[in-house]
Amino acid sequence: MSVLDNKKISFIGGGNMAQALISGLVSCGIKPSLITVADPSSEAREQLAAKGLNTVDPTADAKAAVIDADIVVLAVKPQVMKAVVSSFADVLDKQLVISVAAGLSTELLSDMLGGCENIVRAMPNTPAMIQMGATGLYGTDNISAEQKQLATAVMEASGLVMWVDNEEHMHAVTAVSGSAPAYMFYFIEAMVDGAVALGLDKEQASALAMQTMLGAAKMAMGSEDAPSELRRKVTSPNGTTQAAIESMQANDIGRQIGEAMQACYDRSQALSEEMSK
Repeated sequence: MSVLDNKKISFIGGGNMAQALISGLVSCGIKPSLITVADPSSEAREQLAAKGLNTVDPTADAKAAVIDADIVVLAVKPQVMKAVVSSFADVLDKQLVISVAAGLSTELLSDMLGGCENIVRAMPNTPAMIQMGATGLYGTDNISAEQKQLATAVMEASGLVMWVDNEEHMHAVTAVSGSAPAYMFYFIEAMVDGAVALGLDKEQASALAMQTMLGAAKMAMGSEDAPSELRRKVTSPNGTTQAAIESMQANDIGRQIGEAMQACYDRSQALSEEMSK
């Protein structure tokens, strides 16, 4: 039995992330009839309705969807959040509100929502689209233990969930998971280019690089050893792997990765500051 059983969930915004979360919820056994999506696009509403979901035009019926909901998921772009929520902020009461909008603090969201304090801020990443996401969550002090369980269940339907106790740590979540799929794609891209330069065709190089990335991640997740120990175990003295690792160390790749994550962190902070003005 799930904590989400018979809970009515309304999504404000029906874009890619909302659809990823909805797919995860349905795959976990949540009845589509309990999910409502408000989106301004009639085409999007038709596509969502074809999946058995309740769909409404937010300019007309979002307020009704929110009043009737146990959980409201805000899945619109941060730049339009204030305008979108203004139509129903006055009917928010005991509903749990989950925001997946980047850069909007819980304090700013509360102001936009007319003082609502039942807010959980989420930072998911794009692998949520295949139920392999990694999401950081932060909740206001007003969030109850039950609401925390509900938020966890909603986001866990699409992957791993981690809570942070300090809202500032959401910037670190952005650096290590929110933006990080792009780092992985960049690394795969470089490996493919390197393999092609060494004589493989692109199809061979891509298949080998992607499977290796997937296999290494699964191996690390299933092992009691730290990644550093796993690396040590597969690095034979004077072998091919050692030659590659020594090249990376000589080029200070570890420091460069850390600097890239710091740049991501700094930009996340700056965006939050810009949104609060």
